[in-house]
Amino acid sequence: MEKSVWKGNWNEQKGKLKQKYANLTDDDLMYTEGKEDELLGRLQKKLGKSKEEVEKLMSDL
Repeated sequence: MEKSVWKGNWNEQKGKLKQKYANLTDDDLMYTEGKEDELLGRLQKKLGKSKEEVEKLMSDL
């Protein structure tokens, strides 16, 4: 996944995810630089999707 998704526009990306998936909370979407895998894991668990599906979802935002 491109690092550009994680930097700079994260608040915008987070807003889009919350609109699309109302069950996501701010805690689910908490991003700390260098901990992208942890965020992906939380999203996988919450959305019931594979890592690849979550990465594609993030890239498509």
